[in-house]
Amino acid sequence: MGSTKPAIRGAAADEQGVRRRGAVVAALMLAMALAALDATIVSTAVPQIVGDLGGFSVFSWLFSGYLLAVTVTLPVYGKLSDTFGRKPVLVTGAAVFLLGSLLCAGAWNMAALIAFRVVQGLGGGALQGTVQTLAADLYPLAERPKIQSKLSTVWAVSAVAGPGLGGMLAAYADWRWIFLINLPIGAAALWLIVRHLHEPEREKPENAAHARVDWAGALAVFACGGVLLTALVQGGVAWPWLSAPSLALFGTGLALVAVVVVVERRAAQPIIPGWVWRRRTIAAVNLALGALGLLMVAPSVFLPTYAQSVLGLAPVAAGFVLSVWTLSWPVSAALSQHVYRRIGFRDTALLGIGLAALILCAFPLLPYPGSWWQPTLLMLLLGAALGLFQLPLIVGVQSTVGWSERGTTTASVLFCRQTGQTVGASLFGAVANGVLAARLGGAGDLDSVTRALDAGTAPEATRHAIADAVHAVYLGAAAAAALAFLVLLLVAPRRFPVREE
Repeated sequence: MGSTKPAIRGAAADEQGVRRRGAVVAALMLAMALAALDATIVSTAVPQIVGDLGGFSVFSWLFSGYLLAVTVTLPVYGKLSDTFGRKPVLVTGAAVFLLGSLLCAGAWNMAALIAFRVVQGLGGGALQGTVQTLAADLYPLAERPKIQSKLSTVWAVSAVAGPGLGGMLAAYADWRWIFLINLPIGAAALWLIVRHLHEPEREKPENAAHARVDWAGALAVFACGGVLLTALVQGGVAWPWLSAPSLALFGTGLALVAVVVVVERRAAQPIIPGWVWRRRTIAAVNLALGALGLLMVAPSVFLPTYAQSVLGLAPVAAGFVLSVWTLSWPVSAALSQHVYRRIGFRDTALLGIGLAALILCAFPLLPYPGSWWQPTLLMLLLGAALGLFQLPLIVGVQSTVGWSERGTTTASVLFCRQTGQTVGASLFGAVANGVLAARLGGAGDLDSVTRALDAGTAPEATRHAIADAVHAVYLGAAAAAALAFLVLLLVAPRRFPVREE
């Protein structure tokens, strides 16, 4: 009987641990839903927001300001989670995000709303990076595809439901509810995290500097990233690329890059440590996912315009054409474990990005004007290919480092992907506008041309020009996919150096 009681107690403890982990996973999914919904729910309410607050000329900063804050804080939160643990960083980030949401709901003009969106972004950086890091902490390598597929499903559902939910709230309630709806979701996530997330004690390194925070490096990274990303976001939009504001921002950004290098070299525990780029596996994944961020811009930004202007679809139908890739992406990601267990992380990712490059190259071959099912099929296939590409890289690179480096590694990967998206928006926007100007024999941009089409004042030749512009963007995305393929082939080791758990 004496040996039975410890066994019963052990079984009960195991069952309690499983329940606790399930509660934490639910909290992570809710936290990820906050960040994922925010990317889509605001866009459909822009007309109502502008109608109420004004500020049409600067409304794009509702998105740019949030994106900048998320991107530049990712490395900072990654290092902080490695230093102090995931729980305090995630709780702080969620609280800041909810504070920003509450402030956004009470905004009295567009300037205030933009400022409060930046506050939201300061919390959103903690949500995105720390959730992905905790997912790797909670599950051993063999089980990580489960949690990653759940998080991918959250993104997929949010991408499909977000625009509709935002439109409904703006039309039948008030646009302020698109921010207030974050409060109960975030409160539930916070309660589950505080109650059920108990991180084990970690051994402290002998070096006492480990506990110091490189605040000078954090400030330098924040300033450098903010200036350069602002130059990329606003260049060619708010001012010409070769104008004084653009050149001043790029010049300041390059000077700040030098400051970051000097500060980080002197820091005992830098925010962006040199090993992130000295290790082949991490460097290759960073570059490959940066290229992924670049190519994702082509469908997410330009496909809805193509579907409405060239195919003549209504906005809802155009949104469906885009959203199908969010359905195949998580399914493919969940199934990718059966592939990378046989051929390895790198070769699975090579297979996925190689297929993605072929699919992107096929888009310009679609007939004009074509039918809705043709780009829809390509997007379904593209989502499946990218699911096969991204998840093995994230799971693989997280498995090459220990707990004390996992937050920094995950943050560097997400930072590169976010930066790739920012660069892609600027680069492909310039490509599309250049093709339009060449085809239409003069100046003009995609936004003004599509507005003329909506008003029924543009000739059929304009539709051809838009189709050519989007085709050029897709070819650029295929080139980004090819770049990712080459980086993995030439830089990444064939077998990732997975650490024993």
